[in-house]
Parts: sequence; structure tokens; C-alpha cells
Amino acid sequence: MLTHKGQRLNPLLQQLLLVIALGLVAGIGKAAESTQMQVQLRNLIDFSGAASEPNWIAVNDGVMGGVSRGAATIDEGQMHFAGVLSLENNGGFASVRTRDFRPDLSQESAIILRVMGDGRDYQLRLASNARYRGDAVAYSASFSTTADQWIDVQIPFSQLVPTFRGFVLDGPSIDLSRIEHIGLLIGDKREGPFSLRVEWIKTEPNAQQ
Repeated sequence: MLTHKGQRLNPLLQQLLLVIALGLVAGIGKAAESTQMQVQLRNLIDFSGAASEPNWIAVNDGVMGGVSRGAATIDEGQMHFAGVLSLENNGGFASVRTRDFRPDLSQESAIILRVMGDGRDYQLRLASNARYRGDAVAYSASFSTTADQWIDVQIPFSQLVPTFRGFVLDGPSIDLSRIEHIGLLIGDKREGPFSLRVEWIKTEPNAQQ
């Protein structure tokens, strides 16, 4: 029984206080849900087969003598990036990336992917017009997957790191208005088969929009 300064509270008052407390908790939950719903993600790639959807090409470690295999296939509204990673001949990576796809992401703050992986780590990689020694700079961020489970991966553009052939660069910052391709890469130094399914890729707009 609730008490106040050693006195018992009226049972009706107890029930009233309980109802008020439960209402406050429910109100907080609805406010949080409302805030989440206000963020409208923008569709970037949904693998629907529409004419506007980009093609994907493979770029594996064969370009430097390795023997890893990886490729992307589109089926039933999903992209499947799969293959076999090998460390032979100083190799160890497989990747896919878009071709002839140049979205302007200057009004966006993050990229979100819905993926189902195999428990291994992958990289999201974007390229802009930035060059280092004549080749494109890759802006990358790693993300983990849960085997056989769909998860949403959010990567703020501020977390992308400029790299060139595995080495981190001091800059420049990515120009999101000059994106030249979007890609996925695996290079976790673990030999064997890999599998990553992607249901869609979306962006989150800047907060001021």
C-alpha cells in the first residue's frame, strides 16, 4: 500500500496515480516513434529491374594477380554479392560496383542498406571525382553482418574514410554531388565462400530539409 508521511493513500487515488504514470510512459514511447517516422528515407536503389536501376560490375583481386572470385546477380528484387575469397598470390579482395550511375547525394546525410550476410565484415565504398595518382579515391566504411538475418545498416557520410588501394589518405573530403559509383567489397583476410544479399539502398536527407 502506498503511503505518504506514514499515512495510507486512498485506493482510488492509488489507481489514479497508476493510470497517470502509465499514460506518461505510453506518451514517451509514442513521441519517440513519431520522431522516427518523421525521417523519410529516399530510395536510391531497389533492384526492381527498372530502366533507371544501375548495372553492377565485378572488380576482384585478379587486377593485381589474385584469384578471388566475386560477382553480383539481381534476382527477385535483391542483389546477391557472392563468391570465394582467396589469399593466394597476395590477393584477398572481391568487390562489385555500379556502372553509369552518378547520383547527387549532396542533400543527404547517410546511406542505409538492408542486407542479409554471413556473419562476415564488408565495406561500403563510394567514389567521387577525387583522384590520387591518377586513379579514383575510394571513400569507405566497414559494416558487420549477422548470418542469415536481415538487418539495416546505416552509414553517415561523415564516417567515410578516403582510401587508395588499402591505404588511408589524409583527404580530400568526398564531394557528394560528384558521385561516380557505389560499391561493396569484402577483404577480411578470411579465405572461403562469402554471401551478401542486399534488398535496397536508401539515403537519409539532411536534418534541415
